[in-house]
Amino acid sequence: MSHDAHGQPEQVAPGVVRLGTWAVNWYLVADDGGVTVIDAGTPGYRRQLEPGLELLGRSPADIKAVLLTHGDLDHVGLAAHIKAVCAAPVFLHPADAALVHEGKRKKTEAGFLGALRHRAAWETFAHFISQGALRTPKVTDTVALRPPETLEVPGRPRVVHVPGHTDGHVAFEFRAHGAALVGDALITRNPLTGARGPQISARAANVSSTQAMGSLETLEGLEADVLLVGHGDPWRGEPAAAVAEARSRGIS
Repeated sequence: MSHDAHGQPEQVAPGVVRLGTWAVNWYLVADDGGVTVIDAGTPGYRRQLEPGLELLGRSPADIKAVLLTHGDLDHVGLAAHIKAVCAAPVFLHPADAALVHEGKRKKTEAGFLGALRHRAAWETFAHFISQGALRTPKVTDTVALRPPETLEVPGRPRVVHVPGHTDGHVAFEFRAHGAALVGDALITRNPLTGARGPQISARAANVSSTQAMGSLETLEGLEADVLLVGHGDPWRGEPAAAVAEARSRGIS
């Protein structure tokens, strides 16, 4: 089911709720110990948090951690808010620290001008601006992720490093939930072109598309019944099948 502009919460696996809109996803994962937030959308998605928690029978007081797959603006929008309100630490790979702490992004492989020939890119940028992405509060203090560690937070995810989209991009494997949250290392809807189906992000969004293609091998080995992506609908089935399709598409 595709999200509408208002982003209705959706349970996508036992104990896992998808939030966000057609433009970008963020997630809640719950177990007996509380709730972990994975990625944090844009500031305008603040209204989605309580309804998503209610779907899990939880409240903001149950949030114990925020995990960021990477540091792009459309994935960190509510991180500072949740950290302040819930006293929840924000976890991030050190290679993306400057991106989150200072807003400094490494140059991507290709400029965004080429992407602007696609209507989808204009729609995505307009949506993010309307949802406050350009006013994302900085997160000044993060806890360093050290792949391939297993985090002692709700869901006990295993952290895997899958660079390419950004240098510090990671995925989180929640084996007890049968879910892997892969951020923008693999997506099922390209926010710049509108293309659907498993693929890596476009060159205009990647630090290294060659590295992103190489990281597909890591994703292929994940133990999960569903891949939950940063952009697009969930992929249900073997991760290897999604990876095979992404490889066949190549670099765009």
